Amino acid sequence: MAGENSGTEGAGDVADKANDVAANATGFDFTAFWEAYGPQILNYAVSIGSALGLLLVAWIAAGIISRIAGKGMRKAKLDETLARFFCKLIRWSIILLAFIACGGVFGFDMTSFAAIIGAAGLAIGLAFQGSLSNFAAGVMLLIFRPFDVGDVVKTGGELGKVDAIDLFTTTLDTFDNRRIIIPNSSVFGGVIENITHHPHRRADVDVGVDYSADIAKTRELLLAAAKSVENGMEDPAPDAFLVGLGASSVDWSVRVWAKNEDFGAVKQATIEAVKAKLDEAGIGIPYPQMDVHLDKSE
Repeated sequence: MAGENSGTEGAGDVADKANDVAANATGFDFTAFWEAYGPQILNYAVSIGSALGLLLVAWIAAGIISRIAGKGMRKAKLDETLARFFCKLIRWSIILLAFIACGGVFGFDMTSFAAIIGAAGLAIGLAFQGSLSNFAAGVMLLIFRPFDVGDVVKTGGELGKVDAIDLFTTTLDTFDNRRIIIPNSSVFGGVIENITHHPHRRADVDVGVDYSADIAKTRELLLAAAKSVENGMEDPAPDAFLVGLGASSVDWSVRVWAKNEDFGAVKQATIEAVKAKLDEAGIGIPYPQMDVHLDKSE
């Protein structure tokens, strides 16, 4: 037993001497270092592992949530541009919140960080006030859809066919082949006239006839002209409406309904038919005139 004890003590002495030799050789005492800094290293390792795990979970969750939200918005028939924007907004918002949470894990004061973000957001908002108003108007246009691409609209003082609806601007092509780009705030903040929203439109042709013309005969002629128009609709039926008594003529309005794609041709044909019918019947279309009477003074 004594031999065994002495052998054990001898092995321990050898290990201690080996540690002393290693420490003397390298100049670094690992045991003392670990006793002094080991708990802190473990704490930081746990914090870093927790932060990386949180970021990984947030990255995966952000992708899943954004995809689910995108499918829901597409099922709701939300505009594709707006759906993609909201998906990206949701994704990066989740990741940003994860980064902020990681800062809290490492002991940063997140109240100050939030205040800095708020101040930066306010400064950016003031700097881009006009752009943000255009963006907000663009979102409203894409959500409420007062018009679609391909519609003919009158908005922002311009008339044209809608070529594109973006988040900041709306693009129109005029009928004389000009490209008009209007800020969305001017579009959504003003009157929007969607000319081709309904499948049918009414072509109105105003005409004045002589006071000497018989009203019943004039109505019959104008109705015959309206009914003879090619591609004019029978339901609603064409009409000749007595508008009023003008300064030099009896004023009528000839109304013919047409499909959107036939509107221009139908209106032109209605004008030609009205003029032809009145000429055949010998009914004149007077122009504004003034009678001047001169009295001779004695």
